[in-house]
Amino acid sequence: MEKIYLDHASGKQVNNRVLEYAKPYLNEKIGNPSSLYSVGLEAKRAVEKAREKVAALINADEKDKVIFTSGATESNNLAIKGTVLRNQSKGNKIAASVIEHISVVNPMKELTKNGFVMNNIDVDENGLIDLNKISEIVNEKTVLTSVMYANNEIGTIEPIKEVSRIVHENGNYLHVDATAAAGFIPIDVQEDGIDLLTLSSNDIYGPQGVGALYVKAGVKLLPVLPGGGQEFGIRSGTENLFGIVGMGEAARIAKEEMEAESPRLQKIRDALIEGILQVDESYLTGHPEIRLPHHASFRFSRIEGESILLSMDTIYGIQIATGSACSSKTLEASRVLLSIGLKHEEAHGSMVITLGRANNMEQVPRIIEAVKGTIERLRMLSPL
Repeated sequence: MEKIYLDHASGKQVNNRVLEYAKPYLNEKIGNPSSLYSVGLEAKRAVEKAREKVAALINADEKDKVIFTSGATESNNLAIKGTVLRNQSKGNKIAASVIEHISVVNPMKELTKNGFVMNNIDVDENGLIDLNKISEIVNEKTVLTSVMYANNEIGTIEPIKEVSRIVHENGNYLHVDATAAAGFIPIDVQEDGIDLLTLSSNDIYGPQGVGALYVKAGVKLLPVLPGGGQEFGIRSGTENLFGIVGMGEAARIAKEEMEAESPRLQKIRDALIEGILQVDESYLTGHPEIRLPHHASFRFSRIEGESILLSMDTIYGIQIATGSACSSKTLEASRVLLSIGLKHEEAHGSMVITLGRANNMEQVPRIIEAVKGTIERLRMLSPL
């Protein structure tokens, strides 16, 4: 039985074109970008070329910075801790939406141990940020506000341009985690008014273990990893040459192919949503329209998400998710689903489908039948 992979939010196959492009930097072009001889200078040029490609994906101005990191988690930590600690003379408040990724929430919680006050920004039942709440919370003492571009669990896309306007009218800096959105919807940091933006290589089909942080010109950061002064002195450590070159090429391909790929995925997504919502007591989570083109998320009454995941995998050979991959080691109800107003028992029955390049319309009937069979079987076994 051919497997169908539907959990691209937690891991993607490296694009073969990316792999071929970056492969020489594993065993042939092995220079250190900090070295002054020819091989090192060639490596440095490769890093700068990758930086240009990533900047182009988000329409960053040439005077802005793209800092390469080990992934989205490090980028979020650098954005939050680096900005807040460097600019603490501006105030002692920080703010974030209640549905942020755990790698945003935990650094902010850590800052509260140093005297900072964290404010949570509510969302509505579809996961859309409460703009009025931002206006109430954010003021001149709010050093940093963090609102994700789109949510990885429910797919809702946030009105970042409006968020930016409110933040800059009332507070200081805006950080946006674009891990779930980049490569699927157009992002323009200049048009949107974003000060700091997090990106992940693997989420755009690049190598794992690499990420980037966009920093608008004029925004000052305190280094989180002091050392040899690489990456503009903000993120020290010898550059991951293969990963960086790969991320750059993945960014180039994503920008070039997004206009055709995202509508293709959206058609598959819509067909899945239509079919799966035929299941009794099934509900779409997240905004029905303002959502990522490759993202479909549901909840089912009277069953557990973990059981859905295991049954879909072992019986049907289909891999789906339940909640966020980064916090799925616990059996607690999803914090995101609770934040949009679901009860604990409702939040436990979640299923998340994120599509990718290998998925196609021909797979839709099999997926829908598998979901129907799984839900029927689990409800027969459920004591509820």
